[in-house]
Amino acid sequence: MPVVHLIQPDGAEVRLQAAEGKSLMETAVGAGVQGIVGECGGSAMCATCHVYVEEPWLARLPAPLETELEMLECTASERRPNSRLSCQIKLSAGLDGITVRLPESQQ
Repeated sequence: MPVVHLIQPDGAEVRLQAAEGKSLMETAVGAGVQGIVGECGGSAMCATCHVYVEEPWLARLPAPLETELEMLECTASERRPNSRLSCQIKLSAGLDGITVRLPESQQ
């Protein structure tokens, strides 16, 4: 089971064990993590699961699809080069230890 590290805006870290094949958003919402909303349920239609992916993890992710890029234009917090929608990050053994930072706001 991959481990996910989520760093809150105040620096507090949440560490979760995730099931392979689940999205980072599903894992965070299922664990009740504050800062990940996931209003659309993972269909890349709301941008309320925006995260900042730390290196070297960003380079290990597949390129975002056009729908994700469009939604990243609608984030409540600043879009950065390492911005991704956590609903589009499918967890696997290759992402064991992935670290993401949560933005100040999702809405």
